[in-house]
Amino acid sequence: MASVNKVILIGNLGRDPETRYTTGGDAVTNIRIATTDTWKDKAGEKQEKTEWHSVVFFGRQAEIAGEYLKKGRQIYVEGRLQTRKWQDKEGQDRYTTEIVADRMQMLGSRQGAGDAGAREAKEPAAAGEDKAAKKSAGKFDDMEDDIPF
Repeated sequence: MASVNKVILIGNLGRDPETRYTTGGDAVTNIRIATTDTWKDKAGEKQEKTEWHSVVFFGRQAEIAGEYLKKGRQIYVEGRLQTRKWQDKEGQDRYTTEIVADRMQMLGSRQGAGDAGAREAKEPAAAGEDKAAKKSAGKFDDMEDDIPF
């Protein structure tokens, strides 16, 4: 029987990335992403629940994440769930469940999340993609009246 282990998140970074290097020189970057669900309860009051997700990047993607991501930045991540077993200082077994990312996309900026002008200078392809996405989104909105159902 086939199985699937796939995670897709869109959320905001809770703190700046932490990058370290293995003894072999490979980069490993850890981030924490917050996703928030909002709804109205039976009384009509707005409710909110935030979940925190641990995400790890490896290799070149870890270097990119460590360099460009900042606290508060919105990010799209795809990956898989993985649970690791490790021992704390007292020798107790501990378990950590995290998302091992295989795809990342930086989304719209937030205030305090870095200089947008510097981002465009360093990431010309990403800036162009953002403009194309906005343009295509506008076309889709314009077609709304033409939908027959």
